[in-house]
Amino acid sequence: MLRRTIRIEALAGPVFRPNLSVKLQRSRKGAGPLAKLWKKSALRTRLAKRERDRTVALFVASPTGAPSGSFEDRRAERVVDAFTPKPDRLSAADTPALTSRPPPTPGFHLIDTTMMYAPRSGGVKRYLTAKRAWLESRRPDIRHTLVVPGAATRADGPGIYTVSAAKLPFGDGYRMPASPTKWAAVLRLLEPDIIEAGDVFVPGHAAMDAGEALGAPVVGVCHTDAPTLAALHLGDWAEQPTFNFWAQAYQRFDHVVAPSRHTASRLADAGVERVSVHPLGVDLDLFHPSRGDREALLKRLEFPADSRLLVFAGRPAREKNVDAMVAAVEMLGDPYRLVLIGAGKDARYSSRVACIDFERAPEKLAGVIASCDAFLHANENEIFGLVVLEAMAAGLPVIGPNKGGVGELLDEAVGQLASAVDPKSLAEAAEALFARDVGALKLAARRRAETRHSWDHTFEGLTRLYVQLLGRSPRRAPLRLSA
Repeated sequence: MLRRTIRIEALAGPVFRPNLSVKLQRSRKGAGPLAKLWKKSALRTRLAKRERDRTVALFVASPTGAPSGSFEDRRAERVVDAFTPKPDRLSAADTPALTSRPPPTPGFHLIDTTMMYAPRSGGVKRYLTAKRAWLESRRPDIRHTLVVPGAATRADGPGIYTVSAAKLPFGDGYRMPASPTKWAAVLRLLEPDIIEAGDVFVPGHAAMDAGEALGAPVVGVCHTDAPTLAALHLGDWAEQPTFNFWAQAYQRFDHVVAPSRHTASRLADAGVERVSVHPLGVDLDLFHPSRGDREALLKRLEFPADSRLLVFAGRPAREKNVDAMVAAVEMLGDPYRLVLIGAGKDARYSSRVACIDFERAPEKLAGVIASCDAFLHANENEIFGLVVLEAMAAGLPVIGPNKGGVGELLDEAVGQLASAVDPKSLAEAAEALFARDVGALKLAARRRAETRHSWDHTFEGLTRLYVQLLGRSPRRAPLRLSA
């Protein structure tokens, strides 16, 4: 007979944490010792109750608006059986077992979760890697955990857990999670005090479900303009339904972080009210002019010594507008050359364009960028443009659009703004840049990165936001999403 069961496995790691996999399967006799141990645990009893036929209410919502009280109060009222009369509110005295954990500040457990994390990931992975390093060195009182897609559900290193997800075809290593229930179960077992979701897909919705269950605030970070991407890849017909989904999803978060004013404006248009702008930063030691070796790069690529080296690093995605950059360099002719890091995968271009495989080692990526003369960027819908900051930190002026997140990072002091992202406009901007004092622009670009865009500024601001949210009132009730 088929019935809902919970299968438990050991997560390999320094601390045992059970791995939940909730599914319909045949009950097995002779369960092992781990399963017997789990069966007797109080946590299993609570989780089984919450999962029962998906009819358990995971929150107590006020009918007149957002409820009030501390997060300790929320832990006392977070589980209510739908089959029994719902009380108006549950106090801490009524449920002492659920309120034994002390308030989480100043030290607390932060989980970052996203599907945009893969071996060849770009800005999102670098942001999360930098955050882990910063918290370890500057805020060791904050425990940080990553929950990301992987081949299996397991511990994948200190503070990193993967949830099984299938690889996307032609997805350059990215995986598509399919089970919000499984993802949310893993988040709940790790018991975070606060969750940051890097997308509004399965991990984002699982984060909101887990937040409701645990009484933990959930922060959404807007790394992607999904409506614009949908229109670009699928056609204009896809933009409005995607916008509706995107807007409703971000409205559910306790707070939304926008990396640029451009993104904050888009979120405001979507009706998202709880938004603050926190620009990303850059590793000033990793991306440094001293890592450059122009002669070695010219020799490696077999380019002439008088070449004007333009460089772009990123995924081979349509929104990156790589073809326009290639066409611009072809239009410019000698001595211009274009170096594509990662973005030129499997493409065939003329001898003016060199394609370098994705550099897994950050030091190698930083070295190639610092060896060039200027950075070229052609995505006018970029949410932020972390790679632009990395180029500036490496001492490169930037040629980029005057729109989107990139347009906020650039001005005439550190680069050249292009009026549009078609080949002619990009070529004109490149010529205008090299007609100026490129050496002075390189120094100015590095100074801009040093004075405005250190990771210290970014993560100190985010840490203050986390502490504020941990002391505020509970989350609003979730919405039903529709297109």
